[in-house]
Amino acid sequence: MGKAADTALIKVVNLGKSFDVSEPFLQRVVTRSGRKIVNAVDGVSFSIERGTTFSIVGESGCGKSTITRLVAGLDRPTAGEIAFNTPDAAPVRLQMVFQDPIGSLNPRWRIGRSIAEPMDRTMDGNARRERVGELLKTVGLAPADAGKYPHEFSGGQRQRISIARALAADAELLLLDEPTSALDVSVQSQVLNLLKDLQERLGLTYLFISHNLSVVRFLTDRIGVMYLGRLVEEGSGQAVFDTPQHPYTKLLLETIPDMENPKRDRAPLTGDLPSPLKPPSGCVFHPRCPLAMEVCSTVRPELQVVENGSNVACHAVAQGAAMAAPVNRYAVV
Repeated sequence: MGKAADTALIKVVNLGKSFDVSEPFLQRVVTRSGRKIVNAVDGVSFSIERGTTFSIVGESGCGKSTITRLVAGLDRPTAGEIAFNTPDAAPVRLQMVFQDPIGSLNPRWRIGRSIAEPMDRTMDGNARRERVGELLKTVGLAPADAGKYPHEFSGGQRQRISIARALAADAELLLLDEPTSALDVSVQSQVLNLLKDLQERLGLTYLFISHNLSVVRFLTDRIGVMYLGRLVEEGSGQAVFDTPQHPYTKLLLETIPDMENPKRDRAPLTGDLPSPLKPPSGCVFHPRCPLAMEVCSTVRPELQVVENGSNVACHAVAQGAAMAAPVNRYAVV
């Protein structure tokens, strides 16, 4: 998937993560119920080339953030492998930028202290202060801001501070978990422009998690579309946006405002999201899919390369039943 594996900074193969959400043992004995297991991530594979952005999109609860936690090492996978391609197998330098900037900053610390924390063991006091000032300028703030507290900044400024803190550890891989969803649209564009500029200047690699496809299109090189723990489509940003193949991807793209045709007819996504405790058999999307066939309810489709170069898990697409979507100029924040 993507370019050759030896140029990728990270490669994820058949990644899986299950959570035991069972009731307490005694309650299970009384109710005579068994264990309840949720497969939050189920056989996901992708790679990220150095200096590029790989975005994962999908509805809430599809497993996007769980993948981020697995890559960060905050959770351990129950299946599969996460491999980093670094010289002499050295640990990759990665940092996370969270969705809520105010919740990720210590309200009792001046922001200079928060940014300097990763450098406590590598620099003395004067060097740290100088480096903090440089990082603040890098993200569009002033060195004098180091003496202020998080509540003295706007949401967009706090997210810039979070990015500066991530860069303080000389990170080469940033895990961006919905970094703009808590911000106003105008502020979102400022943060996205900053991330794009930093990537070009510093050669950073991004794993970007979002449900906002407009945001994703602005920043991404490749996209993975997830549904109920599985990857249903993966390809270049241009291919996925211009010629989406999986029915779920097409329905997601219908949610993006089209400035040239704001009153266009849209196909609604029918049905409720199935419970992750009892996912549908076969293709997990088949109960809501307008192209569902008999085979979809019994056989799990595997990702396979289609005409536009994307990898798609869909029986209908494989059999040529799905029509190519028209090209639209989707709005970008």
